[in-house]
Amino acid sequence: MKRYFIHTFGCQMNVNDSLRMSEALAKMSYEPTPVPDNADLIILNTCAIREKAEDKMLSALGRYRTVKASRKALIGVGGCVAQQEKDKLLKKVPYLDFVFGPDNIAKLPEIIGRVENERERVVETAFVDSEEYVFPRADAETSRGKVTEFVTVMKGCDNVCSFCVVPHTRGREVSRGFTDVLLEVADLARVGVREVTLIGQNVNSYQGGISFAQLLLRTAEVPGIERVRFTTSHPHDLSDELIEAFRTQPKICPHFHLPVQCGSDRILKMMRRDYTVVQYLERLAKLREARPGIAVTTDIIVGFPGETEEEFEMTMQLTEQVRYDNQFSFVFSPRPKTGAALRENDWGPVPHEVKVARLERLQKVQRRISGEYTAALVGSEVEVLVEGHSKYDATKRFGRTPENRTVNFEGDAQAGAIVKVLVERSTPNQLAGKQVALLQGPTVAPVEDPVEPQTCVVAEA
Repeated sequence: MKRYFIHTFGCQMNVNDSLRMSEALAKMSYEPTPVPDNADLIILNTCAIREKAEDKMLSALGRYRTVKASRKALIGVGGCVAQQEKDKLLKKVPYLDFVFGPDNIAKLPEIIGRVENERERVVETAFVDSEEYVFPRADAETSRGKVTEFVTVMKGCDNVCSFCVVPHTRGREVSRGFTDVLLEVADLARVGVREVTLIGQNVNSYQGGISFAQLLLRTAEVPGIERVRFTTSHPHDLSDELIEAFRTQPKICPHFHLPVQCGSDRILKMMRRDYTVVQYLERLAKLREARPGIAVTTDIIVGFPGETEEEFEMTMQLTEQVRYDNQFSFVFSPRPKTGAALRENDWGPVPHEVKVARLERLQKVQRRISGEYTAALVGSEVEVLVEGHSKYDATKRFGRTPENRTVNFEGDAQAGAIVKVLVERSTPNQLAGKQVALLQGPTVAPVEDPVEPQTCVVAEA
């Protein structure tokens, strides 16, 4: 059998896309290899959200050139950078064999066949019309042995925020029919998956025949599913119906990733975010009232064009006021074809050293707040869904709380079990302790550290 290696950059959507690629390659009699040096086919699944990810991809392509020379391996680039920069990639990387966009994963066997048989470079980056788009259906058997899994429910985004490249690389919003989603969740539950995360670029704008809140509630009713999560969201889609779902269904995990991006109304308007800070806080207050103790995380962009020191301080104040459990914060990176990139010089670029200094200050505050949350849990017992061995110590177990806090602990519970763990130590990013009670066993015979397609998927932010 030929062997393949997939190097994934970016978000959970990209990781999920890579798994669909793995399934397609398995049907072509390819098998995964955990190291690129042994591969006959290398695919880089790319992210265009930040310039850093694109730079990492180009660096990796340079390293894989030696594999191309020694094994005559095929090399392809998929994902968002492929969608946006196909011409530049083909010109800059003469040993690149094929380029394909996110809408064309189903065509991967055809693309590889053309490269092998016709000895030509292939480009497939056309968007599929919304009416004709078919979501790749996951093969549940590739998830056997896993405790948690992603399920795609929509793709694309219609918001066109001025900093975001997603509408240019993923296209308009398309929602997957709810019956298809629920069938996939049921198939996953039958092979032992106990937690599903519904994913999409703007997931709670879902319109697949029922509302997103109703989809969450129906997913939670699938036998064998104990936890339901989702990501990622836009504040204007945090509806009263969705908030009520958090109030009434405990299987919907008490964790909400709600990107705010900035604490200044003026900057939010320039970002094309259609809410004010006050409106954001009002929705958040309703959510916290409905689900006390819910963990809230966010995204923040530092150094957006025109951001003053006073406006950055507004973001710092918002971080202190909301007390996010965690945040994913980055310096502004102009992306091609976006409004912010086109207007950066007009609005006033923030010097790089200023952006970096602001980011460090913000992340220092967030580390303190995150540490205060986790330190408060020392001495208490938390519920943990066991996912397998700890990555840091093979003699220990690993899992997450409903609030999405990671826990490494001493115990003997099998993957798929739900346990109580006494928290003995903490850091801002994780908890540690020992198992004190078994609440539920796994639903199927567990497979510890299963060999599966994702062993060949290397993910980088």
